[in-house]
Amino acid sequence: HVQLVESGGGLVQPGGSLRLSCAASGYTYSNYCIGWFRQAPGREREGVAVIGSDGTTSYADSVKGRFTISQDNAKNTLVLEIHSLKPDDTAMYYCAAQQSRACVAPLEERRYNFWGKGTQVTVS
Repeated sequence: HVQLVESGGGLVQPGGSLRLSCAASGYTYSNYCIGWFRQAPGREREGVAVIGSDGTTSYADSVKGRFTISQDNAKNTLVLEIHSLKPDDTAMYYCAAQQSRACVAPLEERRYNFWGKGTQVTVS
């Protein structure tokens, strides 16, 4: 049973940086695509960045150049480095995994079977 636990969120000023982490258990990285989604109040949840077991990454256009996703396979930890934060980045950030070696429709939430409870990022 895959469990995902996010951490690292917080309150940050515009232009600042954060490092989000997702600790995965019950999970073999080579069999999963894993990534980050976010949901702001009153808005639909959207895909932010995902990484396949082969290291292939996908990013939402709104975060390209500012967000970097990486995976420490030895520690089963997913990391999202966030820079140049904007107020529009304020949201609950979720870690999610789909059981597929290659990411299928990587930024579509309906493809993901496993979800964490989220970590709040507030930019103000």
